[in-house]
Amino acid sequence: MLSLIDARTGEPVVAAPVRRGLTRVEAHASGYGAGSLRVLLVADLLVRALELGGTPVWALLSGERDQAELRVGASALGTHPFEDGRDLGAGAGVGEAQILHVVEEGGRIPDGVCVAVAPAEGAVPGGPGSGRVSGGTDTDPAVLRLALLSRPRTEPLRLDADVLGEARDTLAGWRRAVAEWARRPSRPVPDEVRGRLRTAWEDDLDLPEVLRVLRWVGDAGPELPDGARFESYAYADRLLGLELTRDVGAPA
Repeated sequence: MLSLIDARTGEPVVAAPVRRGLTRVEAHASGYGAGSLRVLLVADLLVRALELGGTPVWALLSGERDQAELRVGASALGTHPFEDGRDLGAGAGVGEAQILHVVEEGGRIPDGVCVAVAPAEGAVPGGPGSGRVSGGTDTDPAVLRLALLSRPRTEPLRLDADVLGEARDTLAGWRRAVAEWARRPSRPVPDEVRGRLRTAWEDDLDLPEVLRVLRWVGDAGPELPDGARFESYAYADRLLGLELTRDVGAPA
């Protein structure tokens, strides 16, 4: 069961206390930049985690500035589409069992459970479908996504050349490995791996731990069949959204 630290109280709360009850995830972001996109990415990961647990989700974006630009940047990062929440009254609702707000650290804290996201700065997607970041460098949007989720959301992050380079190398290596593992007979995700992955993301969306589990899977010895590695990475990617299976079937 997904548990989150409420920024208002510092205490853990259950993200979806009513089984299969509709949950509203509202991202609060204004001004186009890495910090706002980090908020949207965390909201997207929250939506994915809830949906993996069988919870229906209503995703909204609220803010005063650059909403169109933020939607373009979020789309480039592969997030869920967000409906416009600016006209939604504070007391409005459609029978949600829970309302979860994703906010920038230090910003206004709305009523309800709040997930705080530390600041981020640096390179961000430059435009619709461009795959470019500010400064003119060609970058796979999934590289930016991995760079953003590789650090705990409670820690400030700068998307500099080192951070992006680390993410680029990791993503390229994982995609190559996944494509190679896909050539072997399929095997189910081992119970231990599935349990470690779910334990990580259900513990306050601990994405760095999810990535550590994947590294462990990739480095495990021959006792873990390649087909099981493939299915483990594909399973985790339902949350991560990194297109890890993108190169499956491509020429070696």
